[in-house]
Amino acid sequence: MLIIKNISIYLTKDLRILLDGLNLSITPGMKLALIGEEGNGKSTLLKAIADPDSILDYAQVEGEIYRGDEILGYLPQEVSQGDLQMTTKAFIDSRNSQDHRDYGRYYELLASMGLSEDRISEDILLGELSGGEKIKLQLLTILLQNPTVLLLDEPTNDLDLESIQWLEGLIQRLPIPLLFISHDEQLLENCANAILHMEQLMRKSLPKHNLVNMKYSDYLINRSEKIERLTRIAKKQREELDQKLDRYRKIYQKVERDQRNITRQDPAMGKHLKDKMHTIKAMGRRFEKEEQSLTKKPDYEDSILVRFDEGVQIPRGKRVLDFSLEELTIGELVLSRDIHLEIIGPQKICILGRNGAGKTTILKRILRELDHSGIPYGYMPQDYRDQMRPEESAVDFLAASGTKEEITKVRTYLGSMNFTAEEMHHPICELSGGQRAKLYFSKMILEQSQVLVLDEPTRNLSPLSGPEIRAALRGFGGAIIAVTHDRKLVDEVFDEIYYLKKSGLTRIIRKQI
Repeated sequence: MLIIKNISIYLTKDLRILLDGLNLSITPGMKLALIGEEGNGKSTLLKAIADPDSILDYAQVEGEIYRGDEILGYLPQEVSQGDLQMTTKAFIDSRNSQDHRDYGRYYELLASMGLSEDRISEDILLGELSGGEKIKLQLLTILLQNPTVLLLDEPTNDLDLESIQWLEGLIQRLPIPLLFISHDEQLLENCANAILHMEQLMRKSLPKHNLVNMKYSDYLINRSEKIERLTRIAKKQREELDQKLDRYRKIYQKVERDQRNITRQDPAMGKHLKDKMHTIKAMGRRFEKEEQSLTKKPDYEDSILVRFDEGVQIPRGKRVLDFSLEELTIGELVLSRDIHLEIIGPQKICILGRNGAGKTTILKRILRELDHSGIPYGYMPQDYRDQMRPEESAVDFLAASGTKEEITKVRTYLGSMNFTAEEMHHPICELSGGQRAKLYFSKMILEQSQVLVLDEPTRNLSPLSGPEIRAALRGFGGAIIAVTHDRKLVDEVFDEIYYLKKSGLTRIIRKQI
């Protein structure tokens, strides 16, 4: 059994506590989802369990993690640069020796994942695979190790819809316990039977965690109802006490005034007022005790604030994009043919498709068209490293001119995205995947982009931020061209949905998804 005793995690650079005194026993059948805002330490906790040495350069762990004879299968959020330079065959062979490989299980997993055996080759680098193929290959190597506990950090990242549904089924059928982090709210709703909510209160100076055995949707409802109930009680008690204190102050001031006006010739009245003041002060002390026992307003972490400028609008009749392509290729490989996509006005369109179909490639071709259109656009890539320098800070990334006024505006906006003052100046390579995603949203908002080109925009964001992100994109006055497999995002934001096949883009109706 995996047992965690009184674990605390400290960020050594910021001198900030991420987790304080967690006790947790991982039991058979447990499907524990770790949730919380970006940068709250979810991935760090999984790393501390799977590979404590991997966090030594930025975090310190106190407490005990008892692994016993458990075989831990760990899927990290990002593939290391070293692994990306390996061939796909070398990668899987380094983790699963051919001499001891269960080939029956191997081919069963390949088929169920929809991963072609041709992609495991001495001629293909891991870094050349699509995002979804990378996830599948890592999952393949992990499952072939026959783990007794799975630790998965954003396992649905870049998976196509069919693969996400396969993963959901796998998680539901797994007899072994699982700890996982996911932005996919539907995956959480369908799979989690326990929740560990990690929060950072008082501008990330006070850690709080809540461990419950319940489904994700039930937890959200219970949490919301509890916050609302305690807030209502605290407000009522405060109002009632304030009314008492107001009456008390008026009486106190009157008696104090009468005492000043009493003459020495009326000692009886003076004694009466002195006794009365003694009683009033005793009443004041009772009110002080009552104030200390008031129900406190509940402490909880605010969601991020995402608001696009309402002044960003594209006229309904304006042609934003008229994109045609005879062949969509990568090298000599033809992915699709006869592609046409037209966008008029503030349309919001989404492109679906299988892993490796060329969705990211088609977005990059569309960017070339937008470069010549003169329309201000923002781009959020699937791999954040495409557009970020790892050594620059969050402020550097967003402040193009570097003027004092712009830096002040950037810092204010980052604060609304729940960045601390220290995190604003950390190198981007030290930020979580979700925090980097926030930077892309911030950049598009601050630059007042009229067209958003988004490649898996919610892939690393907390599911608790999901409703806020969807509402912001739904209310955006410009056009959106996106690739996503976030089912709630697809349902709530996009006007039209296309599926990329070898024969081109096919418009689909929602009930086909």
